[in-house]
Amino acid sequence: MIFPDKSRFLATAFALIAFLAAPQVDARGAPSATSTEEARPAMWKVSDEDTTIYLFGTIHILPQGVNWLRGPVESAFNSADLLVTETRLDKPEELQSVFMEKGLRHDGRSLRDSLPSKQREILEKSLKKSGLEINSFDHFEAWYAGLLLSLIPLKEAGYDQANGIETQIDALAERSGIARYPLETAAYQIGLFAALPQNSQQAYLSEVLEQLPTLKEDVSKVVAAWKAGKAEELARLLNEDESDETLRKVLITDRNAAWAKWLEGRLSQPGVVFVAVGAGHLAGEGSVQDQLARVGIQSERVQ
Repeated sequence: MIFPDKSRFLATAFALIAFLAAPQVDARGAPSATSTEEARPAMWKVSDEDTTIYLFGTIHILPQGVNWLRGPVESAFNSADLLVTETRLDKPEELQSVFMEKGLRHDGRSLRDSLPSKQREILEKSLKKSGLEINSFDHFEAWYAGLLLSLIPLKEAGYDQANGIETQIDALAERSGIARYPLETAAYQIGLFAALPQNSQQAYLSEVLEQLPTLKEDVSKVVAAWKAGKAEELARLLNEDESDETLRKVLITDRNAAWAKWLEGRLSQPGVVFVAVGAGHLAGEGSVQDQLARVGIQSERVQ
C-alpha cells in the first residue's frame, strides 16, 4: 500500500488528527457564543416509525469563531438521547499510551537511519525550516512523524484540534449528560495506520513532506467545503484519484460498512440518535449512506 496522491494524504491526516493531544473535556470546548462565522455543514436523517438517526459529518480541526451548532443541527443534537462518535476523546492518558505503543520505534534504529538518503535529507531540511532539531523525530515511526509534521503549518495557520467538532461535541455531551457510544476504540483506529508496512509508512512520510508547502491552502479548501455543506466537493477533495483500492477498503469502505450495519441494528430500538463521524465517511462512493441503501435504508438530507 502506498500514498501516491494529495487526496489520500489529506484523508489520512484528517482521520488521525483528532487523536493528537486530546484535551480534557469540559465546557470550554463548547461552541462559543461569540462565534462570528456561520457554517451549514451537511447532515442526513434515517428513520422508521419510532427511531430517528441523524448523520452529521464532522471535521477534526477548525479555526476559532465558526458557528456550526445552529438550525437543524442544533435541534437534532438537543433532541437526541444518544450521541454516537467514531471514538472517545475524553481519556487523553489512554490515547497517549496508545500513541507511545504504536508511534514509537522499537527496533533500535532511528527514523532517519531507516530512511533512504534522499528522503532523510528532505526530512532534515523540513525539520530545520520548522525550527526543530533534525533528530526531533528519530524515535518515531514514519507514519507518526508524518502526521506530527503535518500539524505544524496547520497550527501556525490558526487551525486547532481544540476547535474541532469532536472536541466541541465531547464538551456538549459532558455538559448535557447525554448517553455516549463509540463505534471504534482509539487503539483500533491508530492500529490501522501503525500496521502499514514500512514502505507504505515511508511513502506516506514522503507525501507529507511533498505537500507541506501547500498544506494550508489544501486544508482551507476542505474546511470551506465542509462549512458550506458541499458534501460531494468534500468527498472529491478527500478521496479523489484514489488508486489504492486495498487502502481505501481498509480505511474507509470496510469501516463505513461496519457502521452502517450498526445503524441498521439501532433502527430496531426506539429513540433519537445523533451520529457524528468524519465528513469524508458521509459523501462519495461507498459512503455510510451508500452502505445503508444497499440494505434498503434510505437517507434524507436535512441540512
